[in-house]
Amino acid sequence: MNKFAWRRILAWAVSAFFVLGGAMNIAAPASIVADYARWGYPAWFHYITGALELLCAGLLLPRKTRAAGAVLGALVMGSAVLTLAVHGEWTHVVLPAAVLIALAATRFRNRDGESLT
Repeated sequence: MNKFAWRRILAWAVSAFFVLGGAMNIAAPASIVADYARWGYPAWFHYITGALELLCAGLLLPRKTRAAGAVLGALVMGSAVLTLAVHGEWTHVVLPAAVLIALAATRFRNRDGESLT
């Protein structure tokens, strides 16, 4: 596997995570609706979150838009971490924090400044 392949695989894996998360937020089973209500978000907010996650997933796949996808994903996951931390749901912070790290890993550059993605 060459030095670029693992970042491509990571981008695809994170994209799959966002597809799943986006679909779950748009479908919004009762547990997700209850979570958003508990956190104080409006009843429709899970649709916005889901749409942003699906957009992020699409942006992460092509190399030309991967940086934008990583930024959007970082904003969504950063918001999730902040929401969970404010509400003291520390055990749920782990997954969005791990995704933030994975998004950062898709953006590393080598010593010559060349993008590794």
